[in-house]
Amino acid sequence: MKRNTATKTETWEMRKEYDFSNVRPNKYAKKYAEGVNIVMIDPDLVKFFPDSDSVNSALRALVSIFPKLKPREKPKRSLTA
Repeated sequence: MKRNTATKTETWEMRKEYDFSNVRPNKYAKKYAEGVNIVMIDPDLVKFFPDSDSVNSALRALVSIFPKLKPREKPKRSLTA
């Protein structure tokens, strides 16, 4: 069987039912590309943590309580079960 390969000169057209005229850019794309972790906060906590600064300051305060703890390392997998 032969593969049906597209040549570089072939042009593609979008189907009419695909309407991208009202598309908005992803507001998280830039930060995601920079390697930022995005975490969803439950609705009941949003009143206490309305923005990333409040979340970060609360987490830093919590971390300062336990200064001697080291960040957890990922467990090493063994090849035997």
